[in-house]
Amino acid sequence: MSEPDIPEERIHLLNDKPLRDGSWVLYWMQQSQRAADNHALEYAVRRANELGLPVRVVFGLWKDYPEANTRHFTFLLEGLRETQRELRTRGVPLLVSAGHPTAAALAQAAAAALLVTDCGYLRHQRGWRSLVAEQAPCRVAAVESDAIVPVETASNKAEYGAYTIRRKLWRQAERFLVPVAATPLRHPLRQVPERGLDLEQEPELLCRQLGIRAGSAPPVSRFFRGGGSQALIRFRRFLKDSLARYQAHHNQPQCGDVSCMSPYLHFGQISPLRLALELAAIPPSENSEALEEQLLVRRELALNHAFFNRAYDAYEGLPAWAQQTLEKHALDPRPYRYPLPQLEAAETHDPYWNACMTEMRITGFLHNYLRMYWGKKILEWSASPQEGFAAALALNNAYFLDGRDPNSYAGVGWVFGLHDRPWPQRPIFGKVRSMTAAGLERKCDIRAYLAFVATLL
Repeated sequence: MSEPDIPEERIHLLNDKPLRDGSWVLYWMQQSQRAADNHALEYAVRRANELGLPVRVVFGLWKDYPEANTRHFTFLLEGLRETQRELRTRGVPLLVSAGHPTAAALAQAAAAALLVTDCGYLRHQRGWRSLVAEQAPCRVAAVESDAIVPVETASNKAEYGAYTIRRKLWRQAERFLVPVAATPLRHPLRQVPERGLDLEQEPELLCRQLGIRAGSAPPVSRFFRGGGSQALIRFRRFLKDSLARYQAHHNQPQCGDVSCMSPYLHFGQISPLRLALELAAIPPSENSEALEEQLLVRRELALNHAFFNRAYDAYEGLPAWAQQTLEKHALDPRPYRYPLPQLEAAETHDPYWNACMTEMRITGFLHNYLRMYWGKKILEWSASPQEGFAAALALNNAYFLDGRDPNSYAGVGWVFGLHDRPWPQRPIFGKVRSMTAAGLERKCDIRAYLAFVATLL
């Protein structure tokens, strides 16, 4: 059963266990780390009201989360602190438990009548939910709240490119572009007896206490502070000040006319549905249509890739034509070769590429046009395409706030031919699209970009 603003397609029963007598309805929050515009949370509240029970929320914070470092955890903790405060005002306590997410969920499920969770599209996220559904003593339902059109509703297979999924998404989108109402909880709780992590501490201090590895990517709070309120402020400022130039400046990184929503979407701190509804509230234009293309088509093409392509994070997940042409040119002379440590240190002969790497190291972000150039050069400067793929993915996941994400895997894959078409043959690249420094000089004010990066040092 679902209300009109939670379409049935968003709800996935993960086991066939019955509802049972319990002390609460549990929402195991992992992907949708927010109190607003959260279908999973509202589904849990509505089921709790029907059962005459309170709602408890648990989040498992695992210090060994794959490839995460203090940059990612600091941003995550900033957002969770805000979410915990907002949930408290609704009488829904959020317990953040140090340890593996599945252990946190199963510990709280022991006394739950129903366990509700959100949806993740990566291999380990799906595996965790399957494990919890198998071992939990109660019914487990996953509610999809981080896609506008649920992934399996949009398509039942891995799509070749944006042009093959675009019509499918727009055919379905209208009935999913509906805000989800916040339902008052009839049996609120003000606290939980267990002592979870104290989120009122400074995130960096908490990271040190937990033994989270610092790595080479320190926090970037002066550029990006976590939390849904921060995301909404940024997005509304973007709509007011930059949207009118969005299409014209799509390849002008020196201007900064981008929404910067990808870190917030990655951690589920803002709903893609909320962004789409904010965009729909303003007069349509070529700029709003271009942003809709990124938010709906390109982002959900990436979700499709992660969900349906078992090798979404591997070179072997690339299209056959791309692998074939890159292998054919694998022995082409490479005037420059840079190992991973030299790339990471931004020590190449190319000042434009060095500036890109410097910005992502300092801020955790990079304009999408430059991400393409950054990745193409790694392919060009690597001893083999497989080595280039591994290097690009490692740097992407370590430094970008939005790394380790379906968009990241699709973005790195695009560098190597994913969701693209064959182009005229070139050395090293074969039929995979290339990008050159001369192209940057023609298409954007790259000198102005260098000047901007100099201000970050």
